[in-house]
Amino acid sequence: MAQVDSNTVALHKDSRIDLLIAKQTEVNEFTTRESRRNVPGFRIQVINTTDRTAAIQAKTRVYQLYPELKAYLLYQSPYFRLRVGNFINRKDAENYQRQLSKEFKQNVFIVNDVVEVNPDKSVEQQ
Repeated sequence: MAQVDSNTVALHKDSRIDLLIAKQTEVNEFTTRESRRNVPGFRIQVINTTDRTAAIQAKTRVYQLYPELKAYLLYQSPYFRLRVGNFINRKDAENYQRQLSKEFKQNVFIVNDVVEVNPDKSVEQQ
């Protein structure tokens, strides 16, 4: 037995814990991958800027105003682009575009994109 002083903690870990963690990680990845589907659709581009801080502030503002929308911050040197939503129907995107245009004075426009949909949901998710 190893000698332990008052400032040391001896830890004995069961090696099966690592196997369980690896298996759970595999199950999580499989189930989330199966619950997501990517299809052609639309997103709304809210901001296109070289200012990272402005892009992050815009993302925060979108989440405050529209927590139901998922936001995607993209970087393509030297620009940061904030796109929001997962719209299958362009009309739904147009409704949000009108609302977002009131909050963001720059060009807020709809772009074609590959969007995420959850096949388990009976109602389309933005």
